[in-house]
Amino acid sequence: MTRPVYLILVLLFCLTWSSAFPAAKLAISAGPPLLYLGIRFSIAAAILLSFAAATGRLRAVAGSPVPWLALMALGVINQAGYQGLAWMGMRTVSGGLATIVASLNPVLVAVLAVPFLGERMTWRKFAGVCLGFLGAAFVVRNRVLVTGEDPTGIALIAIGMVAMTVGTLLYKKIAPKVDLFVAVGVQQVGAGLALLLAGGLLGERMTEFTPGPMLWGTMLWFVFVISIGAFLLWFALLRQGTASAASSLHFLMPPLGLLMSWAMLGETLHPLDLLGIVPVALGIRLATTEPASARARQA
Repeated sequence: MTRPVYLILVLLFCLTWSSAFPAAKLAISAGPPLLYLGIRFSIAAAILLSFAAATGRLRAVAGSPVPWLALMALGVINQAGYQGLAWMGMRTVSGGLATIVASLNPVLVAVLAVPFLGERMTWRKFAGVCLGFLGAAFVVRNRVLVTGEDPTGIALIAIGMVAMTVGTLLYKKIAPKVDLFVAVGVQQVGAGLALLLAGGLLGERMTEFTPGPMLWGTMLWFVFVISIGAFLLWFALLRQGTASAASSLHFLMPPLGLLMSWAMLGETLHPLDLLGIVPVALGIRLATTEPASARARQA
């Protein structure tokens, strides 16, 4: 994959992924979060695996069978854990702040990828991670002090972000040799089953859904644009680069999430929020690129 194509896919991923947070606030108003997610993942899994079966993609790759249980377990961690907790937290937290908390994922990934995956932590990458964290933390602090965001909701989103970190590292560690459609589809089977079970155990009921344009519109968006489009992009990016480099793309989420939440939900955009974007943008540059001299040595 050439670098221009990679950068286009990065931009497309960031735009679609950032839209998921304000869209989730709309979806929550139309139905219980865990059952909604369970249905969404189940529909997406059925579409992906049906396509994979019809095109012969379910066959073993290089003599290795499809690791169904491992992929389903990854789905429970990487998708059900992350999004289930994030959506529960967003019942009392703004879409903009949820985006920012989730964007701290690269801090954990970049640090843990050193002992678990053997990735190098250069001073350039470390400086980028620190700047990105400080910028995001500045915005979070401002949001908590000015608007009084719910600490319990923030904690749920943060735990979900940790789940995604673990799922990202495990996916890179296992590196399943299966077609991308199969990898994403089977993970969503595990996520869908886990969320439907969790929703039922926590007392969510199908009668809580409000049929109408909001429910059908958000469901179509989440199934086709996020669960299929964005997740295929994410795992494609993971296969192309290191775990920390791919995860560092999440530093683009704070400005995009704030702007989308302002445009879609009418959330207040504070001047100090915009100030925090400056170190975040610099952090992206440092954490995701290498000096020309390093690229020349690798070539």
